[in-house]
Amino acid sequence: MHDLIADTLAAHVRVIQRLDRLTPQIERFAERAWACLRDGGRVFWMGNGGSAADSQHLAAELVGRFERERPGLASIALTTDSSILTSVSNDYGFDSVFTRQVEALCRPGDLLVGLSTSGNSANVLRALERAGELGVYRVGLTGGTGGRLGACCELCLVVPDASTARIQEAHILIGHILCDLLERRALAGEAPAGELGAD
Repeated sequence: MHDLIADTLAAHVRVIQRLDRLTPQIERFAERAWACLRDGGRVFWMGNGGSAADSQHLAAELVGRFERERPGLASIALTTDSSILTSVSNDYGFDSVFTRQVEALCRPGDLLVGLSTSGNSANVLRALERAGELGVYRVGLTGGTGGRLGACCELCLVVPDASTARIQEAHILIGHILCDLLERRALAGEAPAGELGAD
């Protein structure tokens, strides 16, 4: 058991250390997300299973707070409304569960983040394709070879590992870095559009 724990910790550290090659992409992610929020847009998140939980986690960090007091930042996880999820899946099929929400909620200038450890989740890919037709900036978080996700995004961050668990751990770290960077921008006096000129 000790060896298994040690091996898992070592594998985690190796993957996290390799994330430094994604630094320019993380910076670009943060710049695009801040431009979206600054101009009155919203950051949407979607994924399946653990990636659904990560979507909710990161949306909550932005709406609430990460580490500092500041105004709430507009962010929505498309994985949380059980009535929408079940009705759309029942009426249109599970591959449309995010697409229908994108059609209803997203508008030009928003940003949509699709999490898929394989890069091949059909419902995520379909929603990203529809978002592109609507003028939404698209970011993918994936791993391994990247799958088909990169072809559906303006920016795709590929964690350099094939293990689903290690990829998910890296996605949360990338998301926390994003939240930290956005929070610092919010506190630097460059308020999102919703806060500008408020009486």
